[in-house]
Amino acid sequence: MNAKMDAELVKFYQDKVILVTGGTGSIGSKIVQELVNYSPKKIIVFSKDDSKQYLMKQAFKKFHNIYYLIGDIRDYRRVEYVTREVDYIFHTAALKQVPTCEENPDEAIKTNVLGSLNVIEAAIKNNVKKVINISTDKAVNPVNTMGATKLLTEKLFKQANVKLNNNKTKFCSVRFGNVLGSRGSVIPLFFEQMLKGKPLTITDLNMTRFFMSTEEAVQLTIKAAYYTEGEETYILKMKALKLTELVDALIEYAKKHDLKKPEIQVIGARPGEKLYEELAFDFELENLYETDELYVISKHDLSSSTFLKTSLTNYRSDYVDTISQSELLTIIEELNQR
Repeated sequence: MNAKMDAELVKFYQDKVILVTGGTGSIGSKIVQELVNYSPKKIIVFSKDDSKQYLMKQAFKKFHNIYYLIGDIRDYRRVEYVTREVDYIFHTAALKQVPTCEENPDEAIKTNVLGSLNVIEAAIKNNVKKVINISTDKAVNPVNTMGATKLLTEKLFKQANVKLNNNKTKFCSVRFGNVLGSRGSVIPLFFEQMLKGKPLTITDLNMTRFFMSTEEAVQLTIKAAYYTEGEETYILKMKALKLTELVDALIEYAKKHDLKKPEIQVIGARPGEKLYEELAFDFELENLYETDELYVISKHDLSSSTFLKTSLTNYRSDYVDTISQSELLTIIEELNQR
């Protein structure tokens, strides 16, 4: 991050009260970890897992401006209470695992859609300045329950900007690719299988996925809060991963470290999986702007020294540059050091 942007972010977040829903999750906790660098007045970690809150308290015990509240975004009264006197909300709480949402679509709706609606209504009631929704590439042309609920949440967040009773709050969304190393991510899953001598359970060798580091995901999110004027969707410029190239990298890693060459077990795509992912609908490309590091979709003309109109014709994981084998080996080496 350049010094000028860093100074702007410090000014933006300093002495502010910030709420992170799902704040003990893999992304939520990293957002908290980054935000403490900007001297906020208070960070509220809101989640329903008391065990994770306990562990997080131990990890962040030197920070005295972090507060922990147990609660569920499905409970409007609790959400309304926790959003009082808050300046910014990062909404990361969700059911994110595709198979889990396929098996429990009713629960996915209650959390991802109705829970998000609670956050929206509470934020408007309490005059929160900005709310940033964490979404996913699976919300674009969704074929699974998780993606469908995330698409509905995006639409709720966009429409919230023009609600009749909204006089102050600005809402936007950030679309993530797969986050390297996050729970359920394919790289740590395959790495663990290889270390245990188990076959790599491949869905389809031609499958591609967008990937971003945790650090990139966090930076995109905190910058979206700084930039947003309401209704935008922010997307990081990222590379893709092809499963065949990941398998080759794991085989190379095994050879380098005198491990047994992993066997490949093709199990077929799981319910709700696509061969490739997309980060923008075709109709959104007409309103796409960019910086060196991100894209932003907005119906407003954003052309400025910061954002330039772009002529991108698609943003699919089978059309962008892929992560090189050397980059993959570096990622795998880092996993081994954790």
